[in-house]
Amino acid sequence: MIKKSIDDFALFDGAPLFNESLHVGRPNLGSREQFLGRVNALWDRYWLTNAGPYVREFESQIARFVGVKHCIATCNGTIALELVARAMGLKGEVIVPSFTFIATANALQWQAITPVFCDIEEKNYTLDPARIEQLITPRTRGIIGVHLWGRSCDIDALTDIAKRHNLGLLFDASHAFGVTYQGQSIGQFGDAEVFSFHATKFLNSFEGGAVVTNSDALAKKLRLMKNFGFTATDKADYLGINGKMSEIQAAMGLTSLESVDDFISINRANYTQYQVLLNPMPGIEVMPFSGEEKYNYQYISLDIDEALTGINRDGLMKVLHAERIRARRYFYPGCHNMEPYRSYFPNARLLLPVTERVMRRVLCLPTGTSIDKETVTSICALIADVVTHGKKIRRRMESMGLLDSDLDSCDRPIDN
Repeated sequence: MIKKSIDDFALFDGAPLFNESLHVGRPNLGSREQFLGRVNALWDRYWLTNAGPYVREFESQIARFVGVKHCIATCNGTIALELVARAMGLKGEVIVPSFTFIATANALQWQAITPVFCDIEEKNYTLDPARIEQLITPRTRGIIGVHLWGRSCDIDALTDIAKRHNLGLLFDASHAFGVTYQGQSIGQFGDAEVFSFHATKFLNSFEGGAVVTNSDALAKKLRLMKNFGFTATDKADYLGINGKMSEIQAAMGLTSLESVDDFISINRANYTQYQVLLNPMPGIEVMPFSGEEKYNYQYISLDIDEALTGINRDGLMKVLHAERIRARRYFYPGCHNMEPYRSYFPNARLLLPVTERVMRRVLCLPTGTSIDKETVTSICALIADVVTHGKKIRRRMESMGLLDSDLDSCDRPIDN
């Protein structure tokens, strides 16, 4: 037992469990020596951007890893989403989950495409195929499925709907690099898929992203669009922007790729430890990775049942934050409850009952290469103490006005 009584919790002026904060999404880092060797080489070449050798190598390695014909590397994942939506000719309305990072919706709205929010499945928390067809109108041009926390959408069902209604199908695979669906790598599905290589992701290039596709025509458009539409020096034949990945980003991406197996091994060990220690606790469920698929195990997501724990998700999060465990709510409060969508669609919540329920129950815990087995054990022991004293802690927090205070100030402002 880590906390003998509720007075020992840091929230009530006890000593914090950890001396330094443990963050969700702390970067996985590969070999410092390999990375610095690449930096020295690009320094000597005086070639820092504009499709340098590292970017071309990174694109080639990503395409080979995923098993697709084309990888178009970009400066970040949001720009990748915007570019591919435009390259696919998406207009009017596009169906997306609200339970996703705001960039998924913003990439559409930024281009005057209306994101139509669809509810999610009860178990997998990804886009619910049974709800999609109810939202299709004459203005609908596409569907964006989001592979959440490294768990894939129901790709077969979404593909069937897209084909029957002649809709574009794009996947936001920001969480799913290294993951498979029915034995095939995520990245091989739909018209295209988008990866994020932001610092918080399983594989990072500091900032960065990529579109992967088997469409020659789409890849050609994307390569033009990410470089101002240039077809030759001083010759632009297409409307484009600056969406290029730099050489320093690609150097980090290549270094990360070399350590993918190590990252997965560490993540899986952490996940297994969390699952073994937390699942027996009443009201705490570690979201499962099931079946024979490959996963990157980068997200430790919990479902919190207040009726059994005695304390709700936000109360548990505040307790953990005080102990310097910077657990995060994913994806709170849902895109439909953020601006501008809250104003555009004030009644959207009525069509999103599962999203509304899930966004109040889910909590993600630290993992990755900066977390070891001993740390996981300590976090789990602390959560066990919270559950043991759940009702007492909740009453103390209520008397202090802590359950009514804003938790957003406790969140670290990082990407998804």
